[in-house]
Amino acid sequence: MLIYNGKISLYSFLSTALLSLLLFLPTFCLNEDCLTPHLWWILPTYYKLLNILLFFCLQGFTYQVAIRSAFLGLVFSIGIFVSVLAGPSWKVFGWYMCFMALFHYSEFLMIAITNPRTLSLDSFILNHSREYAVAAVASWLEFLIERWFFPGMKQLTFISLVGLILCTGGEVLRKLAMLTAKTNFNHMVQSVREEGHQLVTHGVYSLCRHPSYVGWFYWSIGTQLILINPVCIIAYTIASWRFFHERIIVEEMTLLNFFGEDYYNYQKRVCTGLPFIHGYKVEL
Repeated sequence: MLIYNGKISLYSFLSTALLSLLLFLPTFCLNEDCLTPHLWWILPTYYKLLNILLFFCLQGFTYQVAIRSAFLGLVFSIGIFVSVLAGPSWKVFGWYMCFMALFHYSEFLMIAITNPRTLSLDSFILNHSREYAVAAVASWLEFLIERWFFPGMKQLTFISLVGLILCTGGEVLRKLAMLTAKTNFNHMVQSVREEGHQLVTHGVYSLCRHPSYVGWFYWSIGTQLILINPVCIIAYTIASWRFFHERIIVEEMTLLNFFGEDYYNYQKRVCTGLPFIHGYKVEL
């Protein structure tokens, strides 16, 4: 059963996204070349009014959850607006916004469902790391610069469709991993084995040892394929590979310490799922 703060987040995300679409979409011209500039002040104003309403209705942690969820709902609705109403060279950015909003919100929602005792504002992973923020900003800058000089390059093409498939598949795989692991999943690598922590080897974990990382890896590359960002496609692939290579080594050292021979045998049966990443190996 979804806990209270999980329900608040779901209501906030869905109500903001749906109300934005229902209240404002009919007022805009559906001509793809006519994205009215009013969109850029109406929706932010609507979000500010919603923020004020939530501030008076909720307090503390619940308010912080609601306002972040509402923000992601607004980003999702703007993504829909852009993908439907903007010119051809902007549509892919609308799809990118939708995937970003869904990814970050669904991270919080899945933790609320599967492991609520660890739920925190960090579960949105909006503040994942400085490097993550820099990578996001770099992708926006590359898109804007290339769109300025080569607008035809940023139109929905086969490359963007491949990105859509990678993002969708990666997101589904990661969420299946979280649902399968349940309380055994945590955004942070655990250094101490907690009571009830079990080795999960069934479901998607029978296909690869780190399905959540595999999903995130291909999702991140997919976002740049959607935007058709050639520089960031390469940079994201290298940076994501290095990040997960290091993370998996640290995590598997911990898992071997927790589960010993059981995890060692699991390593022999199942691959990590990521290209050229074999994890931490030990000879028993």
